[in-house]
Amino acid sequence: MENQELLQEVREKAKQWLSDTYDENTRNEVQKLLESEDSSELIDSFYRSLEFGTGGLRGIMGVGTNRMNIYTVGAATQGLSDYLKQNFAGLDEIKVAIGHDCRNNSRLFAESSAKIFAANGIKVYLFDDLRPTPELSFAIRELGCQSGIILTASHNPKEYNGYKAYWDDGSQIVAPHDVNIVNEVAKIKPEDIKFDGPDELIEILGDEMDQKFLEQVKTVSISPDVVEKHKDIKIIYTPIHGTGVKLIPAALRKFGFTNIINIPEQDVVSGDFPTVVSPNPEEPAAMEMATKKAAEIDADVVMASDPDSDRIGVAVKNDKGEYIIVNGNQTALLFIYYIITKMKEAGAMKGNEYIVKTIVTTELIAEIASKNSIEYFDVYTGFKFIAEIIRELEGQKKYIGGGEESFGFMPADFVRDKDAVSSCALMGEITAWAIDQGKTLFELLQDIYLEYGYSKEKMKYIVRKGKSGAEEIQQIMDNFRSNPPKELGGSKLEWVKDYSTLVAKNLISPKNVKIDQKITSNVLQFFTEDGTKISVRPSGTEPKIKFYFEVKGELKSRADFDAAEEKAEAKIDAIMEELGL
Repeated sequence: MENQELLQEVREKAKQWLSDTYDENTRNEVQKLLESEDSSELIDSFYRSLEFGTGGLRGIMGVGTNRMNIYTVGAATQGLSDYLKQNFAGLDEIKVAIGHDCRNNSRLFAESSAKIFAANGIKVYLFDDLRPTPELSFAIRELGCQSGIILTASHNPKEYNGYKAYWDDGSQIVAPHDVNIVNEVAKIKPEDIKFDGPDELIEILGDEMDQKFLEQVKTVSISPDVVEKHKDIKIIYTPIHGTGVKLIPAALRKFGFTNIINIPEQDVVSGDFPTVVSPNPEEPAAMEMATKKAAEIDADVVMASDPDSDRIGVAVKNDKGEYIIVNGNQTALLFIYYIITKMKEAGAMKGNEYIVKTIVTTELIAEIASKNSIEYFDVYTGFKFIAEIIRELEGQKKYIGGGEESFGFMPADFVRDKDAVSSCALMGEITAWAIDQGKTLFELLQDIYLEYGYSKEKMKYIVRKGKSGAEEIQQIMDNFRSNPPKELGGSKLEWVKDYSTLVAKNLISPKNVKIDQKITSNVLQFFTEDGTKISVRPSGTEPKIKFYFEVKGELKSRADFDAAEEKAEAKIDAIMEELGL
């Protein structure tokens, strides 16, 4: 009965899309869904409305309230316009910047949004072509905008698109504005969307903004002398068909590197991502063409960016001569270790520096910070929370880096989102620095483990699509809350942190401690007596529930690395089995 009620509700919503408010193509597609014997796609398209999550608005392209199309994008833009006019009513002019990536329909959505903002009397700066997400964040600050959007679905498969909304500090929108904007968007009816604004309020951005951005990227360099000594190291870079194709090689050259090798097939800008199944540098298949090329020419480092160039993938040659992808935790370790080490060497530490990581990212970063007397903060997944810390501490303390396990790092605060442009350039410099010490990047990573302790991380996810999938994911979370494991990997459970209640329970003492976060989140963490950490959270941007594992091990020399890896891997596999994964 419940399913029939849902289907009836969905059909009524879909029939509203047959009115003259919608264009002919949309009406035809909706009619096909209504006439189909299989109602699953109709339900998925209309059972809910897309909302802002950790990555903004994101979904499969198509017709319906739960799909990315000019009407859902239009409603988001109209609602954002209304909210901006409320919040900045005292300004003579409200300004926004708009960017987009390589995805199918991204330019259409960007131009449609520009027209809507303009129709609401808002000044628009629209990039002339695809641009990296970090440049959009930079442009908002550079142009003194009150907001900005970029049309991108980051690393998601090709059928997705997305809409990231930013505030005046260049950060993705956080509370209370995120909830308030959702409320404004919810009020918008299709006939409320002002689709046809004047061109006079739309200014096109081009190479001049690129050059300003690249000049700032250059300031991220800490050791230009080392780059000069090793400027001809072999750097392979692939944009995986995305926005990095122009600016990341330019940023590497700006740093001084001269030997940048590309992958021509993946320099082709395309929303169909013809050489990969998924344009995600976290997945070895996405970097396979680049690592094969690396093996042919004996490259010093391989780098990749995702379609909107906010995530960085790095592959290095191990002690067996194989090119392996270092995970996002390891990439963050390399960045944090390098920045702190070089700043200390230069006597640049003033005592007010801090770094930020997300709660699911390796605890070794906290260890590095602690041993170097650097303050650090733990925040929820999403760089908007890192940017929120920066905003709160602006003018009081100095941000020197922040990262997350999902291949994102932000080495400077002129951008307020993860930044593969600056990160790729800085990773080139770290490679040169390692070589200057007679090391490979792989050996540098091992030396970090030797100095600060060894740990291994692994992430596993379960995909459950649609309404029934969302319900199943929530049931998994409910089960873990009501029946947490008593031990994991042979070690007793010591702490359970539930971010939905902001309570951390010590099961050994026992005692409860308040978790220091401003808002709640649907995340659970388990910590055992031997230092094992497991985090469980539903994705904010995909139909997944994610499990993050971190186990500690012992490493006495580089020669012990393989044995430590094997032992840690076996322990993670055993824990997964215990959890039924």
